[in-house]
Amino acid sequence: MRLIETGVVPETSLPVEGLRAHLRLGTGFAETGLQDTGLAGFLRAAIAAIEARTGKVLLARGFALELTRWRDACRQPLPVAPLRAVTGFDMEDAQGVVTPQARGGWRAVTDDQRPYLEPLSVAFPEIPSGGVARIGFEAGFGPGWSDIPADLAQAVLMLAAHYHEYRHDTGLGPGCMPFGVTALTERFRPLRLGAGRGA
Repeated sequence: MRLIETGVVPETSLPVEGLRAHLRLGTGFAETGLQDTGLAGFLRAAIAAIEARTGKVLLARGFALELTRWRDACRQPLPVAPLRAVTGFDMEDAQGVVTPQARGGWRAVTDDQRPYLEPLSVAFPEIPSGGVARIGFEAGFGPGWSDIPADLAQAVLMLAAHYHEYRHDTGLGPGCMPFGVTALTERFRPLRLGAGRGA
């Protein structure tokens, strides 16, 4: 399985001003905007960390999921949520010939925890030997910062501020996450119910 980001978060969607206010950085000076590139970088890093922890895409963008075999021929989970739309579903054989899968043969289920595709017939068609199934989709709470749940947006600002404050510290251990950020993101983490289909 390979998940590829096919879209990027535009700079204008990042709350640079909000992070500047959170950090209580000075404003009104000629040098006010000089730190914007660094602040945007801390925000992108914080967004990536929160998304990895929760499995939720904060700002909407495109993805492509490539599979060489089905996890379950009757149900294929998508690795991130919330699902906004499936934009394509193709089979590509070993020679690079692409065959689109008709929309009448499958449907998308927009589950909050684990969206998935399921066939409307008995099972998905077999993936060609040496080829891939490619599912294009858009995921995310929305295109703007105001579309993100308030607790996740706050967690991003807190984590970006943490990265800013400790930007010169190389002694932090792997997986270091401030307690407040952990508490704010906990309810969004994927549910682990067992080894069945919903896991």
